[in-house]
Amino acid sequence: MITTADFRNGITIDLDGALYNLVYFQHVKPGKGGAFVRTRLKNLKTGAVIEKTFRAGERVELAILDKRRMQYLYRDGDSHLFMDLETYEQLSIPGDEVGETARYLVEGITVEVPLYEGKPVGVEPPVFVDMEVVETAPGVKGDTASGGSKPATLETGLVVNVPFFIEAGNRVKIDTRSGEYVERVE
Repeated sequence: MITTADFRNGITIDLDGALYNLVYFQHVKPGKGGAFVRTRLKNLKTGAVIEKTFRAGERVELAILDKRRMQYLYRDGDSHLFMDLETYEQLSIPGDEVGETARYLVEGITVEVPLYEGKPVGVEPPVFVDMEVVETAPGVKGDTASGGSKPATLETGLVVNVPFFIEAGNRVKIDTRSGEYVERVE
């Protein structure tokens, strides 16, 4: 158990049986009344962000996560198969546990899998992922590198806006935090 005085960005707490990552917190001491702590919490399972206010000194359960480096192998029906890079054990994670991260999973990529009490609670992709463009409108003569964008479908089904000079078969770097195009990869 920790108190609100121990809050730090990035810690994981167990709140009403669900795991939340502390994204933001602010201690507030109003002129009248008791102090409190405003927080923004991200649900590790659903990805939903909630705001919650705690009384100063309130105790909450700290969740200790064991993060493992794993390699993504392939999708098997509704689940995804990963291999632990230390023990070479394979772990199947259901699609609802992987969530929106599945859009960035390409075979062979190394990800972080947080485990709570031996069970996976999501998948954390690297900040940048290289993916192949499988479909986009063809470039037209006169299109420039800095003049606009067009939608492109990537190998995982993710659709992002890319510059006009990008063609099907090109590899592009995607920022997994925002889901946006960064650059073309040679």
